[in-house]
Amino acid sequence: MRRRIILVALALAVAAAVWWGLAGRGEDGGSAYRFVAVDRGNVERIVSATGFLSAIGSVQVGTQVSGIIASIDVDYNDEVQAGQVIALIDTTLLVSAVREAEAEVMRSGAQLRYAEQEWARVSRLYEQAVLAESELNTSLYQRDTARAAVAAAAIRLERARRNLDYATIRAPMAGTIVERNVDVGQTVAASLSAPQLFLITDDLRRMEILAAVDESDIGLIAEGQTVRFTVQAYPDDTFAGVVSQVRLQPSTQENVVTYTVVVEVDNGNRRLLPGMTATVDFLIEAASDVARVPNAALRFQPTEAMLASLRERRALQRGAAGQPGRAAGAAGFPGARAAAGDRAVFWILDESGEPVPRPVRVGITDGQYTALPGGELEPGTPVIAGVTTNGAASQSGVTSPFQSSQQQRRRGPPPGGGF
Repeated sequence: MRRRIILVALALAVAAAVWWGLAGRGEDGGSAYRFVAVDRGNVERIVSATGFLSAIGSVQVGTQVSGIIASIDVDYNDEVQAGQVIALIDTTLLVSAVREAEAEVMRSGAQLRYAEQEWARVSRLYEQAVLAESELNTSLYQRDTARAAVAAAAIRLERARRNLDYATIRAPMAGTIVERNVDVGQTVAASLSAPQLFLITDDLRRMEILAAVDESDIGLIAEGQTVRFTVQAYPDDTFAGVVSQVRLQPSTQENVVTYTVVVEVDNGNRRLLPGMTATVDFLIEAASDVARVPNAALRFQPTEAMLASLRERRALQRGAAGQPGRAAGAAGFPGARAAAGDRAVFWILDESGEPVPRPVRVGITDGQYTALPGGELEPGTPVIAGVTTNGAASQSGVTSPFQSSQQQRRRGPPPGGGF
């Protein structure tokens, strides 16, 4: 029994060695082909860019009066409503200023009453020719000055009361507190410019991406385009957005010109946060459920041996048909080169297992696959993408000039259709 097992194992090893020799080197140790398969799927033409997430609107909340922070009623991430009290400044000095202004109003009012009484008395005496006109003018001036003093005192009182109201810091809009720059007991000075106390962002359920798009791609971007993007916090998730604006102001950095594209994003689940870096794909064109081929087949260039073999076969076919022979140069059988809407030449195996060129109409490409809208190649068709010569893979089909044409003969795909 053991001897039988050994004999079977030896037979299998010999068969495997024979097949490996034929499959790995061809019949004479020459070249073999590497194949890719036509399949069905989606092909999308996209423009990629990077940007960062931000709230659609934000407000820096400051103060118009100086003083000590008496209390703070909100903290980071708190939701606030428009008009809600978020902080208070100590009002001791401000209340004193109001009282002083009120006293000034009382004093100016008393002066006005006295000036009006004097004006009435001087006017009667002037009519009786008792006083000179100069004394009448002086009394008139004092009355008008008193009236102006009353108006000025009223304005100072209004300003003092308004400053007292400014000591109560209120939210100017509904949103979220994302930044707090003060603590209780801290002194703020608003003499030169209003210091920023808080930063409130708009509703974070709606956000935007400010993406920098290169000038060579900006012509493909338009409002309303669909956008996909990812963030580093959720590398396995893809989010969606829509282009809302293409800003005309360019930005130049290291001689690279970019334009800012604004993308609106729905953030109803609050997973996205302001400041996150987004990798954005703008969907320019798409083809769904179409035949497609890997781009490796587009880059393939036939070898001289393939072209020579094809010329020989075509010469034999013309000779068998009684037609005069015609030489065909390598330029007659180009490798695949394509752009959207053009035709490309792919190399496949015919019924006899020989490589032949096949012109095919090609469509859009996503960098990995190219769509085949014409239907010339069915899904599952093997297409030559490279040549392996003496164990060395070649995608361009270029081999050593010292190899003989006999060593560069092809072989078909291995048994079982593996390619």
